[in-house]
Amino acid sequence: MMQPIRHWRLGWLLLAAALFLLLAAYQLGLPGLHYDEAKEAGVNALELLADRPVTAFRGATVTLFGTALPLMVQDYIGALNVYLSLPFLAATGIGVPNLRFLPILLGLLALLALERAISEWLALTRSDSNPPAISLAGLFAVTLLAASPSFVFWQRQGIFVTNAILPCTFAALWLALRWLRTGGPGALIAGAFAAGLALYAKLLAVWVLAPFALLLGGWWLLRLREKGGTISPTATPLPHVSLVSLLVAATAGTIPLLPLLLFNWQTGGTFASIGGNLNQSYYGVENAALLANLPVRLAQMAGVLRGDHFWYLGGIHANSLAPWLAGVALLPALLHPEGRRWVAPPLALALLAVGASLFTVSDLFITHYALLHPLLVVPVAIALAWLYDWSRARFPLLPLLPVALLTLWLGGDLSATLAYHQTLAQSGGLADHSDATYHLAYHLRYNGLGAPIALDWGLDAPVRYLSAGTVTPIEIFGYASLTEPDEEFPTRLDPFLDNPDNVYLLHAPGQAVFGGRREAFFSLARLHGREPRLEATFAQRDGLALVELWRLR
Repeated sequence: MMQPIRHWRLGWLLLAAALFLLLAAYQLGLPGLHYDEAKEAGVNALELLADRPVTAFRGATVTLFGTALPLMVQDYIGALNVYLSLPFLAATGIGVPNLRFLPILLGLLALLALERAISEWLALTRSDSNPPAISLAGLFAVTLLAASPSFVFWQRQGIFVTNAILPCTFAALWLALRWLRTGGPGALIAGAFAAGLALYAKLLAVWVLAPFALLLGGWWLLRLREKGGTISPTATPLPHVSLVSLLVAATAGTIPLLPLLLFNWQTGGTFASIGGNLNQSYYGVENAALLANLPVRLAQMAGVLRGDHFWYLGGIHANSLAPWLAGVALLPALLHPEGRRWVAPPLALALLAVGASLFTVSDLFITHYALLHPLLVVPVAIALAWLYDWSRARFPLLPLLPVALLTLWLGGDLSATLAYHQTLAQSGGLADHSDATYHLAYHLRYNGLGAPIALDWGLDAPVRYLSAGTVTPIEIFGYASLTEPDEEFPTRLDPFLDNPDNVYLLHAPGQAVFGGRREAFFSLARLHGREPRLEATFAQRDGLALVELWRLR
């Protein structure tokens, strides 16, 4: 019996993986390279491969074998993507699809780790251990994600959303559950290492790992209480915990965090970033206003399921049925005692993670939900598997309902994803995702303009990567304020104004990220007796100007 089950399960898994890879890898050079992709992996990887000095975040490095290695790429994002991308770029060269091979592979690993975590959860909690039902839940989840616009397009630009946290986080969940079921210390140690790696990849992983630890602790206490009374003879026994295994697991979880700890020993950046944004974030989010933040996050939950938030691909497409189908799938499971036992803990984990997301050091970005999106799908997949398992022995036609729901969901996702691809082929991406950056980088490179002065955010890292390091923009706009230049802006700009060979990069009117720099540049140039002259404009494919190149005469 087990051999046929393995065969159909493996075949289904391979089909779902192939569907994801086809949808994610198609026209991989589009949309244009985003700043975060270049900044958080591409530029440092390029520098390491070319044996050039590394422009490390806050200057924090560790030297190994004579090479300075970056520790972090942001105060709360590790340099994991930098190191993981090195073999891909070394083997295939510097390019945008070359850089995106990595996150697509990480997305595939995330699907496999999630399937294992779901199967392990059901094997742990179900005393009858029905292999077909256990396998179905994980396969349903993989299928619901494989064609999802949110999953597909976030993994294509996975460095943009730090998707390295997904396989690490889901592997940590899987291994922790496996340890509870089998008691093997190897699973505990490997799970601790995966959790530490997830936190190093991005501290955002704590949104999932902390609630999971709370639920795990609650489950453990409940089992201890049961053990004091009458415990079912079929229940999974609690694993034996030795001091040695705990110490080894703690060490394994700490090792991936050593670069983060060293970074903070050198700079204190993570603590400064979190401490400075406890009350109000950099982008103005009031972290104490949880009730005000909650509707934003709830709307994002529905938007992630629909996939209607990728405006920058050139249009909006959606699987409008997805949130409704989720409700239809969950309701019968939650109303039935056995169904609740299957679904309630994963649903609680997803909701607790959403609650944790109400606090942010940046903004309530929907991209944060690249991590939470699979967790929103898991309870739905488990509910569908439970409904199929419960009904097939009672009502001959009712098992068709979860199959119909799965088919409707998959069809809606596939339609929206293909529509996005069609739109993207025409638009090339919009705003800071536009392929106009490719033309900008090539213009600067092949016209010998190796050191343009960048007067706004979003220009430096993509140009450096796309020009293979031959162009190095000089950022002088200043990060102190989003709305106006700081007092030192004139001091930083003055040394460049009298050299007529300098060129200046600005976003076109209406496209600026950091405001006020354009006006200050023109005003200071004229004070120096210089007249700004527009030399080139770089636009989206629809003609909307995005970036301007200026000289002074």
